[in-house]
Amino acid sequence: QVQLVESGGGLVQVGGSLRLSCAASGRTFSSLTMGWFRQAPGKNREFVAGIRRSGDNTNYADSVKGRFAISRDNAKSTVYLQMNSLKPEDTAVYYCAASTLGYNYWGQGTQVTVSS
Repeated sequence: QVQLVESGGGLVQVGGSLRLSCAASGRTFSSLTMGWFRQAPGKNREFVAGIRRSGDNTNYADSVKGRFAISRDNAKSTVYLQMNSLKPEDTAVYYCAASTLGYNYWGQGTQVTVSS
């Protein structure tokens, strides 16, 4: 089992920045591929960013490329999502996820609201 706890969400103005954190426990963190997903009201959950176990391979949704950056600290069992140049369409609940065979562990989510 893997437990994931997100933090760092909140209300920010257009163009602002936020940094989300996700602390993991219950399994060797360096064995997990980690990802961030989001779900806006009335929409399906969508992939935002992912990072492989060693941190040297990342990928992003087209909608956030160049604005968001995913990183991880295996010593702290934590994955981060730095979000810059935020837009109203980034408003969503953001979920941290861990992958063993697919993304099968999820956090409870943290709300990000971008106001114009």
